[in-house]
Amino acid sequence: MTPAARVQAAVEVLDAILAGTPAEKALTRWGRRSRFAGSGDRAAVRDHVFHVLRRRRSCAALGGGATGRALMIGALRGAGQDVPAHFSGARHGPAPLTASEAAHIAREIDLPELVGLDCPDWLAPELRRSLGDDFAPVMERLRDRAPVFVRANTLRADRPAARAALAAEEIEARPHPLADTALEVTTNARRIGGTAAYRDGLIELQDAASQAVIAGLPEVAGRRVLDYCAGGGGKSLALAARGAEVAAHDADPGRMRDLPARAARAGAPVQIVDAAAAARGGPYDLVLVDAPCSGSGAWRRAPAEKWRLTAERLNELCALQETILGTARELVAQGGWLVYVTCSLLEVENGARVAAFLAANPDWRSAWSRRFTPLDGGDGFFVAHLTQR
Repeated sequence: MTPAARVQAAVEVLDAILAGTPAEKALTRWGRRSRFAGSGDRAAVRDHVFHVLRRRRSCAALGGGATGRALMIGALRGAGQDVPAHFSGARHGPAPLTASEAAHIAREIDLPELVGLDCPDWLAPELRRSLGDDFAPVMERLRDRAPVFVRANTLRADRPAARAALAAEEIEARPHPLADTALEVTTNARRIGGTAAYRDGLIELQDAASQAVIAGLPEVAGRRVLDYCAGGGGKSLALAARGAEVAAHDADPGRMRDLPARAARAGAPVQIVDAAAAARGGPYDLVLVDAPCSGSGAWRRAPAEKWRLTAERLNELCALQETILGTARELVAQGGWLVYVTCSLLEVENGARVAAFLAANPDWRSAWSRRFTPLDGGDGFFVAHLTQR
């Protein structure tokens, strides 16, 4: 595919997303229709689409509209590329620029702060309150692609051995300071899934801050741990690698469908339990609650969520977090730990939820908490270690 054809494909995918199709589904459907597209073409189209989704507001301003075509015009303009060369009417590429489009990109545009930072207006006050002086730097960081991290699975290999195994397959990675298992992949990241290091369980894809959440837990070796909102199970596997006896639960069991295969590959025993079995198996030495949240700390990876979030949905999430904490509390053994985690940057989902829990449960205390932001290198996370007095 020519560069212009890739742009046209991105326009079509973006139009589908704007019409309500989830981004991954829209890309998959385009790929099925476009058997002629090679792996490089698919990667390029995906990069275009996710670049626009991260910067949708500024792309719309620079491109003069909110259609897929206008957004791609804005993306190319923002990247300093030759817009008319891509919108020339060449075969399989976009139609030539209209007179109004050409006039728009010829004008200088001074983007207001929130437009330039690609921040939703309604959420800016809460983000400012939550991030303080880091507001602008964090929002700027969220406009770019997230780094790719892997976790060295210490059940199979330590970090130097995992790094060497990747290097043997021409994938460079460097240690990251957030966790003693974290490697940041710096070349050929898209090839990880096909490596022997991945197939043999030496590594798992996992954000560095997510690894830091597990690395910072109280001692878990030999302890009974419930990963109460396990999702795909990345933290369950990391807990097992640190010697915990892990039970994994999720309200949507479908999210854990790949966990048995991942656990087998990693040599990490993880028991999958439903709500009833989780309750029967308690109490636990540690209950990890990686609660459903806005996902604002991971907007680089799921950028459409930035624009899909509403005030009503945020309120619903806060109420759900409170309910989950109340339920999980009952599963913690006397003297054990309740660990509350979100991948959110918003104080209303983080410290405010902990404060509300402690107000409702005066026999509990917060022993430690930390917020990670993309300025630390990984995704945004919050973690609080709660225990009974």
